[in-house]
Amino acid sequence: MPQSVHFTIPFASRVSPDLDRARVRNLDWTWRHGLVRGEAGLREYASWDLAQAAARTYPYALADDLDMLVNWFGFAFLFDDQFDASGDRPAQVSAVAREMIAIPFRPLGTAPDIVCPVTLAWVEIWPQMCEGMSETWQNRFASNWARFMAAAVCEIHLAAHREVLDLEGYAALRQHTVGLQHSLDAVERIGRFEVPPQVQAHPVMRRLRHATTDCIAYMNDVHSLDREEERGDQHNLVTVLQRHLKCSRSGALDEAIRMTYDLLDEVVGLHGRIPGMCDELQLTEAERTSVDRAVEGTGNWIRGNYEWGLDSGRYEVGGHAQISGPAPYLETRGGLESLPQAG
Repeated sequence: MPQSVHFTIPFASRVSPDLDRARVRNLDWTWRHGLVRGEAGLREYASWDLAQAAARTYPYALADDLDMLVNWFGFAFLFDDQFDASGDRPAQVSAVAREMIAIPFRPLGTAPDIVCPVTLAWVEIWPQMCEGMSETWQNRFASNWARFMAAAVCEIHLAAHREVLDLEGYAALRQHTVGLQHSLDAVERIGRFEVPPQVQAHPVMRRLRHATTDCIAYMNDVHSLDREEERGDQHNLVTVLQRHLKCSRSGALDEAIRMTYDLLDEVVGLHGRIPGMCDELQLTEAERTSVDRAVEGTGNWIRGNYEWGLDSGRYEVGGHAQISGPAPYLETRGGLESLPQAG
């Protein structure tokens, strides 16, 4: 039922005209890079339709830029699933996560220390992500990416030790595990602009990014609830609320939907405060244009991610039968096998 829950989103629905092209090219890229194995695995991956996710959340991305985004989504989403299904391998998955953190802080093109399909994919994509962007932007993106990976590793260890977070702790961790901060940074890369540092530091922009992140995270939690319950995954707002409020599942779901709408209303209100912030900071016209494009990007992400999540196979109950388990994209050529097993 949760994947059929519908929200009223006050942002325009947009999609890149290059969606179909990117969908075909990504399946070929994913297969050639060894990120999935076998026809069943490729079919399951195709059912996620990550090309639609990228084409809706970055509707102005075209041609090679859209290909880059879909390829990035592909290996990142596949690897993210290992945080949910690491089984008895938390040490191995955590080691690869640390390598994924390190890659953006090395000279572009540096070979990874841990060599496996997912690290090789990131070494290939990262220089493309950096094209035309300043060192300041690259460091911001890399830092937000590192927080995402570190939070996901934390989630692995919580699951391995059967630790359950309270509502406050869950909300704080979910800010990072949803992976939105670096994804919002990528809006600038696709538009070939950069938001001035003084805007990034302003309380209005900081709160807008925070509320957008929570809004998307909680919508995802609603849509993925059935699948996560099936797997026994405790990392879901509804599950946390049911325990926190000592209420029924339906009551917790209603509360999660209410919280999501409150955040959506806050995002709309913050959009209305952007012109005043620009006046306060005395921005130039060019700077204001960059800010407006970044703000539009938050709406595109909320609407696009929501529309994709309604019918993506990634959230279907009974999915991941072929992709989960021993992951071909974590098979290494040196380094990882010698790490200690959990236990």
